[in-house]
Amino acid sequence: MRARRSSSFASSPVLIGALAVLVVVVAVVLAYRANRGLPFVPVSKLEVDVPNAARLVVGNEVREGGFRIGQVTKIAPVPGSRAGAQLTLALDTGATPVPRDSTIRIRPRSALGLKYVELVRGISATELEDGATISSSSEAVGPELDDFFSIFDDPTRKNVERNLDFLGTALAGRGNDVNRTLDALPELFGDLPPVMRTLSDPDTRLARLVQKAGDTTRVLAPLSDTFARGFTSMADTFEALSRDPQALKDTIARSPATLDEGIRTLPDTRPFLGRLADISDEVQGTARELRASLPALHRALAAGTPVLRRTPRFTDKLEGTLRAARDLARSPTTDTSLAGLTTTMKTLNPTLRYLGPHVTVCNYFTYMWTFLADHLSEEDATGTLQRIQVKTAPLEQKNGLSAFGAVRPAAGGEIDPVQHALFGDAAGLHQSDFGRAVDESGNADCESGQRGYLGETYSNNRTPGNQGPTFKGRERVPEGQSFSAEPTGISPSVLP
Repeated sequence: MRARRSSSFASSPVLIGALAVLVVVVAVVLAYRANRGLPFVPVSKLEVDVPNAARLVVGNEVREGGFRIGQVTKIAPVPGSRAGAQLTLALDTGATPVPRDSTIRIRPRSALGLKYVELVRGISATELEDGATISSSSEAVGPELDDFFSIFDDPTRKNVERNLDFLGTALAGRGNDVNRTLDALPELFGDLPPVMRTLSDPDTRLARLVQKAGDTTRVLAPLSDTFARGFTSMADTFEALSRDPQALKDTIARSPATLDEGIRTLPDTRPFLGRLADISDEVQGTARELRASLPALHRALAAGTPVLRRTPRFTDKLEGTLRAARDLARSPTTDTSLAGLTTTMKTLNPTLRYLGPHVTVCNYFTYMWTFLADHLSEEDATGTLQRIQVKTAPLEQKNGLSAFGAVRPAAGGEIDPVQHALFGDAAGLHQSDFGRAVDESGNADCESGQRGYLGETYSNNRTPGNQGPTFKGRERVPEGQSFSAEPTGISPSVLP
């Protein structure tokens, strides 16, 4: 009875088909979820901020030392942040804990563009918690293969093709030289071991030489364009040297002695070079400003060169002048003359300080000559004469311009324009002596020519308030001019 039941179960096609379908479904589900991790397998999550996802896709592997330790389960953009994307890594529990100073790098897995995330484990004693976030710099993302190939644009490909053509032609044309080189290589390799032993000797300090050469290259990198132009000029120099082989041979023959002398003496220049380095740091700013100033300096030198060429002739002519100045300085009367000139300037200075504003502010000097031309414009048989009579009131007029003892201003007639310019509208009988040009602060107070006719006897020399400038005058004394509003050299009361 039991054998019959067993036989019936094994021979049931429905059960066998259902079991097969179940196995296939389970296999498909496991295969589908394998990219996101197998179910019921514990993992540890780690968030990583990267500049960009670098063409990673969900399911890419996470490796450490070449071994798979997890996979990328999520890639999300991070807007408004320096990090372009955030990766979610599911790490196997065997790869945890992860030190806090660990970093990641996104590296290519194949030439077809497949990528993986490499975990570079740090040495920190502090560990990252499950779900912690770390940040990576742009160094974590290497250049893409197509970015590398994009440098080979059409002009570059043509130039590479041209170089290969020229190099192949050059190599094919030097077959004999290549043969001689291959023949000499055994001898060269026989002499090479002693040289290599010397270079590997610690006393040679080859490592220090390489390090300093790297520092030198780093310092000279900003001047690469300048050196490129220098090499172009050096090519012209070497071309000139090749025209005289014997001179070049002599130079090479004497070079060892020169180098030996340099090895002996150059260490003495280290203090100087150290101080020069300090000065170089200080003059960097000056050098930057000099670049902007060089065009102006170039123009100045270009303009000054012709002048300097004429300087010798000028110096020859100047010799006589300087000799005369020397004789004048040695003359016994020079000191007396200078002392007298100093006294004269001290005497004239108060007058000039007072009269200066009359010219610079009120423009009276120009007005005087303008009116003087009109004053002498009356013609006669022999030339011109002064126009006096037509400007003089009749003798019988009371208080006229020619009347002595007048007590009021002239009621009619005209005033001589020259006197008007020099002394104002009160010229003649009722003129005001020493009319002002400026006030004590240097503001224009041109009293002469701006008063009109006085209504009564006017004995005060000053009109109240500032009269301002004349028609062509200035508002105040020019900047830097020394002046005085009142005469200071001699008192008006003692004038005749």
